[in-house]
Amino acid sequence: MSSPTTIGLIGLGLMGKALAGRMLEAGHELLGFDITPRCREEFAALGGTLAADAGAILDTCDVVLMSLPTYDEVQAVLETHAADCRAGQLLVDTTTGAPEVAAKIAGRLAERGVTYLDATVSGSSAQLRAGEVLWMVGGDRAGFERCADLLRCLGREVVHTGAAGSGAKMKLVTNLVLGLNRAALAEGLALAHGLQLDLREALSVLQASAAYSKIMDSKGEKMITGDFSPVARLSQHLKDVRLILAAGEEAKVSLPLSDAHVALLEDAETRGFGPLDNSAIAAVYFQRPPQQGAQQHGL
Repeated sequence: MSSPTTIGLIGLGLMGKALAGRMLEAGHELLGFDITPRCREEFAALGGTLAADAGAILDTCDVVLMSLPTYDEVQAVLETHAADCRAGQLLVDTTTGAPEVAAKIAGRLAERGVTYLDATVSGSSAQLRAGEVLWMVGGDRAGFERCADLLRCLGREVVHTGAAGSGAKMKLVTNLVLGLNRAALAEGLALAHGLQLDLREALSVLQASAAYSKIMDSKGEKMITGDFSPVARLSQHLKDVRLILAAGEEAKVSLPLSDAHVALLEDAETRGFGPLDNSAIAAVYFQRPPQQGAQQHGL
């Protein structure tokens, strides 16, 4: 068995790699696994210790972070390696998914004495790597207090949002506004282009105006140049907006702007921009062909 200070990390993609970098720099011992060889290699290069599989992490570590694409993968890991989970263990799940699924996972694990937190992140992998994200954590209060110091070293602020599933709910709320900020910026730049304004000057004016949002700093240049190298993939946000609409339907809340947003994202994905950065929603407005989405410079 490893030292009790060893933290487990299942999932070493964009967010998982950022988590690993922060924790390793803070001096934590880290045992990690991912099904993708490239992700494992990058993790090992950072100084992390590779596990044979996810079960070895669950069997070894008292605190385990999970950074997987959806709750489907989370549930598959937990079901496959159910025998490796044990009473007193803390699972901190950074996945974005349906709140009711997070609550069900927490309930099933609580029956076995395992504490599950839906610890969602507001911010990109680059912002996480820089320690600039906000953590929104749902679940048992004692479990939250147990990992709060760890999460504080991974972000600028940590909030306990309430019962299991509430972290996932808050993430959907923040992602709704964040995604619409991106779409509004793309539409504004499209109007500026149509009015024959200089786009960099238009972006600069927007940043100085009452319309400002941080999205302009992180996505404005990418939209102008057409450099959609992925920081946060468009297809991932499309998944999130579908979750937002499902949550709205469940809560009987009308979300007309998100209805329009999902259509824009689906159009972008159909054009081949799904694997690229979510700033590629601008490509729909400027009718960029898919094959040029990551390379085209200038509008």
